[in-house]
Amino acid sequence: MFKRFLWLEWKSFFRSASVGKSIGLKVLLIFLALYFSVAFLALGIGLYPLLQETFPDQDPLQMVNRFVLLWLVFELGFRFMLQTLPVLDIKPLLNLPIPRRKAVNFVLLKSMYSFFNFLPLFIIIPFGIFCIYKGDYGIWNILGWMVAMIAITQCINFLNFIIKKKFTDNLKALIPAILLVVILGALEYFEVFEISFWFGKMMDYLVLNPYLAIVPIILVIAFYKWNQLNLESKFYLDAGLKEKQKDADTKDFVWTKKFGALAPFLQLDLKLIWRNKRPKTTIYMSLLLLCYGLFIYPSDMYGHPAMYVFVGIFMTGIFMINFGQFVPSWDASYYPMIMSQNIPLKDYLSSKAMLISFSVIILAILSTPYIYFGWNILLINMVAALYNIGVNVPILLYSGSFNKKRIDLDKSPFMNYQGTGAAQWIVGLPLMFLPILIFWLLDYFIGFEAGLIGLSGLGILGLLLRSSLMKYIAGVYQKRKYAMINGFKQTGE
Repeated sequence: MFKRFLWLEWKSFFRSASVGKSIGLKVLLIFLALYFSVAFLALGIGLYPLLQETFPDQDPLQMVNRFVLLWLVFELGFRFMLQTLPVLDIKPLLNLPIPRRKAVNFVLLKSMYSFFNFLPLFIIIPFGIFCIYKGDYGIWNILGWMVAMIAITQCINFLNFIIKKKFTDNLKALIPAILLVVILGALEYFEVFEISFWFGKMMDYLVLNPYLAIVPIILVIAFYKWNQLNLESKFYLDAGLKEKQKDADTKDFVWTKKFGALAPFLQLDLKLIWRNKRPKTTIYMSLLLLCYGLFIYPSDMYGHPAMYVFVGIFMTGIFMINFGQFVPSWDASYYPMIMSQNIPLKDYLSSKAMLISFSVIILAILSTPYIYFGWNILLINMVAALYNIGVNVPILLYSGSFNKKRIDLDKSPFMNYQGTGAAQWIVGLPLMFLPILIFWLLDYFIGFEAGLIGLSGLGILGLLLRSSLMKYIAGVYQKRKYAMINGFKQTGE
């Protein structure tokens, strides 16, 4: 049965309308995986000699055990943010004589082969071999420690599975757990109660008594059964339906009516952002990444004005990039309906341009406190915002005509690659690097003011030609209408 499930996933992947984009993304992820594998392997090989040389009077294994708990907390947070859980489309399976447990076991066992589970092995195994080679402990003692560490890694894997399934839809429920971690961290920092020290003592005791490695193995089995029972209880199409909703969301954004023909589209976009997790996350990320300048402006290393242009484009346009690059994939679920109505595509696209331009203006205003680092910083940020509105917004909307990969708005925003394809990677080049190149050339050959005037002039020119550009882009959308509709109907990742 497991082979059958793997075969079905294989066919689903290669029959998807976005197979080329998916392969490109997986190739990139493979390169990243190789990079981190080499980095972790180098750390695993060099960790024992480094500790022995730096702390000659201390046992390297005991020192590592002191930091195991800190590593586990970091790994759990890292997995929660980045690890994508394996999924299985159960709808076609419900009317077939396939036991639910087999389907659930396939998903859970598949998660055990995640790259995140293999990455710690590049540290655990080389470090354990060094401990055996140096003769500090017996072979069975180190093997027991290695088995325990591998089992603890799997515990983190299944614990992350539980947390994501239970709390992704309601991140506020995680606040008590986060507060507990912060309190324990504060107690550790002020040496009131060093929990990492006592956890390290437990690991030292396990090394001396390797048969205790059975304890984390039992925990792995317990977490596995917990996930198994939880997933089996939700093996229904209506498992995700809410039983009762006390308060209805009555946000109608009636103030958008002043924008005339664009009002209905603006209302749809604002409601989409307000009611769904992934687009709402783009707002939070935009506000958070406004602090990016704090890492650049105080440092003399990044003192070139061209770098400040990059920061200005990035900070004032981060919502434009995160939201605009997925137009019209956000509307994938009802895009065929839009295309079947007598709706002017120019109005549809102009509403997107207005929303994104408004976000650039807001972020530019919020970036004004950076005047603390100099008037030139404020001036660059304002020019970058003008360039974003006049040039980058039309570029993003044009690149959207090549989007044909749907986005499921109900899915978690963490490590979610839905809607990501070749267009998203290629469009980043003109968005971020073209203004830097233009500014650098003008600044180098003429002067700083010429660079700012050049970017401002392009932004103003884009605004003056906005109507003609929207008309042209609408024509491109019209030509690619059927290809986009066909792509949005595909559910394959």
